[in-house]
Order: sequence, then C-alpha cells, then structure tokens
Amino acid sequence: MFHDGRSKRVIFLAHCLLNQNAISDGTAVCPAAFKNALQLLLDAGTGIIQMPCPELCCLGLDRGDSCGTDRPAVVENTGIRQAMQEPPASERLAVLAGQVLRQITEYHRHGFEILGIVGANRSPTCGVETTSDHGEEIEGRGLFIEAIAYRLAQESLSVPMVGVKRPEDAAGKIKALL
Repeated sequence: MFHDGRSKRVIFLAHCLLNQNAISDGTAVCPAAFKNALQLLLDAGTGIIQMPCPELCCLGLDRGDSCGTDRPAVVENTGIRQAMQEPPASERLAVLAGQVLRQITEYHRHGFEILGIVGANRSPTCGVETTSDHGEEIEGRGLFIEAIAYRLAQESLSVPMVGVKRPEDAAGKIKALL
C-alpha cells in the first residue's frame, strides 16, 4: 500500500512554527513561519504535519489577556498555563492530543517513518525541553506535549521530541531528526 511518489516520512510541528500569527501577543519572533526549518524539511522530502494550537483552540487568539505585551512573556505564559488547566480548556486539550495521537498511530500503522515532534520551547503548552510556569522559563514539558507523550507511552510508541525557540536554532535541531 502507498507505493507512489510519497516519501513516507513525516514530522509533526507545533502550529506556531508554521504560523506565528497564532501565538500569544508579544511573543512572535518572525512575521510568518520558521522559513529555514520548513525549507530544510521540504528539501529532505519530509511531509509536514501542523499540530493544532491548543491555546488558540481553547482560549482564543488573545488568550483572554489584553495586557500580553505589557509584561514578560513568561508571566503571560504562566497565566495561559493556568487557564489551560481549567475546564473546559483542559478537556479540549485532551481531545486535541487524542487527534494528534490518532494521526501518529495511522502513519505508524501504514509503515511511515515518523521523524519526530517539534515543539516550541518556553510555551506553556508546546514546550519540549522548557516551559513557562511561576513567571519563569523552567525545565519541563508544556501541557499539550505532555499529554501527547503520555498517550504515546500508553500505545508503546516512541517518537523523538525536540523543542525550538528561535528560527536560527530550529534547522540544527530538525537536522538531528532527519
């Protein structure tokens, strides 16, 4: 099955790496997307799967915070993290993690190579190596990445995960997955 022109190689990216317009106010680091990382993936013949932005899906574009740019991002992110742990946002986050797991298991079942999951470090939801809590950037995973990792473990699936924060760091970390 699937003996056509496709590479059968896929990578899952945090929504904001493909769309900086989705992230919280004051945290965008480029106008549109992490262009160099995307070009690297396209040149390597890798299918790019954009994971949903849990914050946008659960809290909206403004995240319910009109003061986002008036304080450090980690303070705003801490508020977002707290809001994401409350119903109904936490319930919606679980559904979104389930949707990502469903895609991963489908690709896996059909013999695709899942190169990894690339999250957005410092994010309260999509951080892989670092997240935000208590008004600072700390080691640990964001809530969405943690939910995905938990579900992967339940399915006995191992998918590498890396986090990026700046476009200039992304290509190197993604190269390691290729």
